[in-house]
Amino acid sequence: MKRDYYELLGLAKGADPSAIKKAYRKLAKKYHPDTNPGDKEAEKKFKEITEAYNILSDPEKKKLYDQFGHAAFDQSGAAGGAGTSGFHGGFYGSGFGGAGFGSNGFGSGGFSGGGFTGNGGYQEYHFEGGNMDDMFGDIFGNMFHGGTSRKTSSGFGNGFHGGFQSGGFQSKGSDLNAEVTVGFDEAAFGCDKVITLQDPNAPGNSSQSLKVHIPAGIDTGKTIRLRGKGMPGTNGGDAGDLMLKVKVADKPGYERKGMDVYTTVTVPFTTAVFGGEALVQTLYGNVLCKIREGTQSGSKIRLKGKGIVSMKNPSVHGDQYVTVQIKVPRHLTPQAKEKLREYEALVSGNAKSA
Repeated sequence: MKRDYYELLGLAKGADPSAIKKAYRKLAKKYHPDTNPGDKEAEKKFKEITEAYNILSDPEKKKLYDQFGHAAFDQSGAAGGAGTSGFHGGFYGSGFGGAGFGSNGFGSGGFSGGGFTGNGGYQEYHFEGGNMDDMFGDIFGNMFHGGTSRKTSSGFGNGFHGGFQSGGFQSKGSDLNAEVTVGFDEAAFGCDKVITLQDPNAPGNSSQSLKVHIPAGIDTGKTIRLRGKGMPGTNGGDAGDLMLKVKVADKPGYERKGMDVYTTVTVPFTTAVFGGEALVQTLYGNVLCKIREGTQSGSKIRLKGKGIVSMKNPSVHGDQYVTVQIKVPRHLTPQAKEKLREYEALVSGNAKSA
């Protein structure tokens, strides 16, 4: 007879998710096979507490377990624990497949089978010709709080599709969450990056290296999903996914806002006055920009298409906006100072006459 899941984790009935998680981590570290090599008893204990955690950490499965106990996940009679003694004989015996519901009771389209889904719900299975949705919806909907309906043209054996496996209840593993930092250029152009993830709760603080494709144009806050790299499923269920939250590192001289990039360029005082050209750095190489005569400090030059590529459409790019800063000379020769004073006098005289 299986031990109570709460008892296995050393918890009182109805323990909250935080307590369940904390208890499992403590016991998993204690009984993990890597820390108990060759210890069959520890391996057995580890499997038991993992099974208990997989049920109690899932809200739907926990709800079923709290209501029906182990019977909710036992092929030998799920409804026995629900107080419906006729369910086991009718469902698994001849009641639904024989004369009672077959040729005499409900016509040729009788009920075929059913079972729990990987999400803790319930699925009904019936033949195409039968119209018993209302009846079974009432029975199973009230008992198991609703479920999806599925039709099949096969018999009882094919009715259970993915609900139970030979090892017991099948479920998908939990998703894991982690963060990854990528360079500014790596995010702009995309790359393949090898990352190392460490699990502080695993024995020996073990690590895992994964190759991740960083799509061009990704930005801080976006998530990359690595399918099947999460927690393993139980009894042959699919593994969960690894969700990598991206953080893009800064790049000196560059600021990113969405798909647009912002930089600055410094030009000599005389270039701003008389006009000329300035060399501007972009993500795609240097560009020679025209500086108009009389350009003011703080003016912006737009370089179309020199921003970040769109993740949705690789033919679309943002722009680069270059802010012009005017370099004021710090050390002037006496002759240069004299000329500037002459200029100042001319400007001042023109202002007075105006």
